[in-house]
Amino acid sequence: MGRQPCCDKVRLKRGPWTIEEDHKLMNFILNNGIHYWRTVPNRAGLQRCGTSCRLGWINYLRPDLKRGALSEAEEDQIIQLHARLGNRWSKIASHFPGRMDNEIKNRWNTRIKKRLKLLGVHPVSHKPTEQQEDEGKTETSNSSM
Repeated sequence: MGRQPCCDKVRLKRGPWTIEEDHKLMNFILNNGIHYWRTVPNRAGLQRCGTSCRLGWINYLRPDLKRGALSEAEEDQIIQLHARLGNRWSKIASHFPGRMDNEIKNRWNTRIKKRLKLLGVHPVSHKPTEQQEDEGKTETSNSSM
């Protein structure tokens, strides 16, 4: 009763993409656009799954995709947006054209959160950690009365 498989998986190429396949997919999408991902591989002359083509395009081949490390200014902006929006990575990523939400989330979890802790800022509430500890002590002392 579920959804039909995207492909029959017979004679499909698996593994890393070749440069020729990248060029075929890029040229096809730039010339014809994307109508339906399941039909793209056949129309582009690729022996790949539609899902593989979609992920390859979105994550690697899009011309507007921005590669490389985030700048210090971009990291500061991520901190400000995170304080306002929380863990809504796609909304945060919408402020950075060409950057993907997963890339920003990974940067937050691997670097920015640690940087905030070193600066004495709680990464969730964005308040100084001393203030967090003081609030915790106050609640504990009030509850014991």
